[in-house]
Amino acid sequence: MNQHRPVVVVGAGPVGLTAALALRSLGMPATVLEAEREGRPRPGSRAIYIHKATLTLLEELSPGLGHAFAKHGLVWPIKRTLFQGQEVYMKKYDTPKPNEIPPFSSLPQNVIESLLYQACLEAGVEFEWGTPIKDVKTDENGATLTTKSGAVWTADYVIAADGARSAVRKAVGIEMEGPRTNDFFLVVDVKEDEDNPLPLERIFHYQHPAMSGRNVMFVPFAGHWRVDLQLLEGDDAEEYGGIEGVKKWLPRVMDAKYADRITWVSTYQFYQVVAKSFTDSNKRVLLAGEAAHLFAPFGARGLNSGVPDAIIAAKSIYAASQVTDLVAASDMITAGAEERRIAALYNRDASSTALEHIQGNSAYMNMKREIAASLSPIVPRLGRWLDEGPYGPKSGPPQLSTKY
Repeated sequence: MNQHRPVVVVGAGPVGLTAALALRSLGMPATVLEAEREGRPRPGSRAIYIHKATLTLLEELSPGLGHAFAKHGLVWPIKRTLFQGQEVYMKKYDTPKPNEIPPFSSLPQNVIESLLYQACLEAGVEFEWGTPIKDVKTDENGATLTTKSGAVWTADYVIAADGARSAVRKAVGIEMEGPRTNDFFLVVDVKEDEDNPLPLERIFHYQHPAMSGRNVMFVPFAGHWRVDLQLLEGDDAEEYGGIEGVKKWLPRVMDAKYADRITWVSTYQFYQVVAKSFTDSNKRVLLAGEAAHLFAPFGARGLNSGVPDAIIAAKSIYAASQVTDLVAASDMITAGAEERRIAALYNRDASSTALEHIQGNSAYMNMKREIAASLSPIVPRLGRWLDEGPYGPKSGPPQLSTKY
């Protein structure tokens, strides 16, 4: 049976949910097709750091949502950076005022998705669960999506938010371009000991002395800690990333009790890739989030760029739907796609800068870090450079019409 919708969003992760919410905020109907079943398990912290700009965008889409993210997350009061065991930088954050959006919020992705899903239900978003996409074809009049069960959906426009392995992106023939590095990255979630908790501080170690020079970061979120270990070239990811492997090295950097409080472990390699185009040749599909780009995690650029991807996609589709001229409509889709691709290329460059700053093993980079660390007690801005350098260039992407 052929089912038609003005707009179909593929993927019910945080970016797809944001896209659906953005469509409803513009007065458009929104239907989300998700491959997995409703209530599927969503383990691990994954995307946990939400920038103030993202919280503000979500608050604009659905009043109260940005504040809900803040309420369910943490704003740690202190962050520290150490080099070979010696502190080189420390920053204190002011306590957020009750009615203001905080500078960030740290909360696990399953909570993010739960809050977005509830907002979508309240906004009247339609969901079709257990609907994996097999094929997508487009022409100048719209898109036809065929599911693995053989069901056919048609839509005027599609927002592809179906993740790194995007079936929609592959079906319409859009390729990703960019390198995959040899670096492995481990993420370990551990449950906090509520009777004897650690201080709420984000701590980054360059070349942790107990880990033979490997970098380690600790990030608190509600009831848990996330421990990131960046491996060196030649390290066996299985040796460090298996549960038993984690239990061997974790007591070197935390109280040994946390080795029995592990709730999730993930191992992955860094991709630095961006889609060659954020729309198909017929301007009927727009990519958003990891369907469009994958970055090294430094600076939390994944979800925090996926949210504006989704919002601009919705705004572009709304603008295109208001005109009858196909060329004008196509131009509006193209403009939105190009805007977000420019932002993605900037974010890739910034995360590449961060990757070199943190992981670079050249003699030159090692010398820069060592000099900055040694001089930071008398030149504080060098300690700040060690802390903030991982977030890449400060100039930002070109200022575009939508301000996102």
